[in-house]
Amino acid sequence: MTANSFWLAFAIGFWLAAFWANVKLAASAWSESRVVRLVVPALFGITLLVLWEGIVRGLSVPAVILPAPSQIAVRISQSLPILWEDFVQTFVKGALTGYLIGCAAAFLTAIVVDRSPFLQKGLLPVGNFVAALPIIGTAPILVMWFGFDWQSKAAVVTIMVFFPMLVNTVEGLRAAEPIQLELMQTYNATWWQTLTKLRLPAALPFIFNGLKISTTLALIGAIVAEFFGSPIRGMGFRISTEVGRLALDMVWAEIAVAALAGSLFYGAVAVVEKRLTFWHPSQRRG
Repeated sequence: MTANSFWLAFAIGFWLAAFWANVKLAASAWSESRVVRLVVPALFGITLLVLWEGIVRGLSVPAVILPAPSQIAVRISQSLPILWEDFVQTFVKGALTGYLIGCAAAFLTAIVVDRSPFLQKGLLPVGNFVAALPIIGTAPILVMWFGFDWQSKAAVVTIMVFFPMLVNTVEGLRAAEPIQLELMQTYNATWWQTLTKLRLPAALPFIFNGLKISTTLALIGAIVAEFFGSPIRGMGFRISTEVGRLALDMVWAEIAVAALAGSLFYGAVAVVEKRLTFWHPSQRRG
């Protein structure tokens, strides 16, 4: 058996074994346990990597077309300082800053919009229009306005996350039941007391929905914005540069870092949501 045939056979065999194991775990009496809920997706992800490795090696796919996961791992280990610098530039300075500014501004604006029927009928349709604008059209303009450093990327992210967060928060502030509002009126509660004691807690699932949507938009916006102008660092800058040099292993290394950062960011928001909205039916099991 040649090396290529071995890798193909190994990948297919591993996939069949992992598929059988996942079926058994999903059908077992412990399927709802925390350990099994972690093992099943982890095993599925490992299976994809093994298949990827086996197909690339078995079919002798050139690295300029698709590098193997092992090649990407080697590139990551050899480029940790560069990857860290790019991560700080894109995620910490650009994506996270824009995310915090955009979500905070959207939250405060939603409270103002909730008090004004005029803004509800005027601002929200305009917001939907702006949210539909393609990033490749707005990013170059904002780069020219705010410069080539992280500030322009934060501005792009702010615009991208503002309106999804605004729409979800405004919708959430309407989630309180009429009978609950009538009860607050019976208690002679002020508007502020009704907002803080009833309407904001009822809106939390909607607010966190907007926050989770914005986590993915933030990183995508920061990376794409760097394609239109950036200092000599950043994930988007590195991806566009290395593609021109046909260094696909470095491109995939940046993609892997971005995927990991985005997943952890989303997971952190989801954990906070679970802590604060434990009472909501969506957080209950069984």
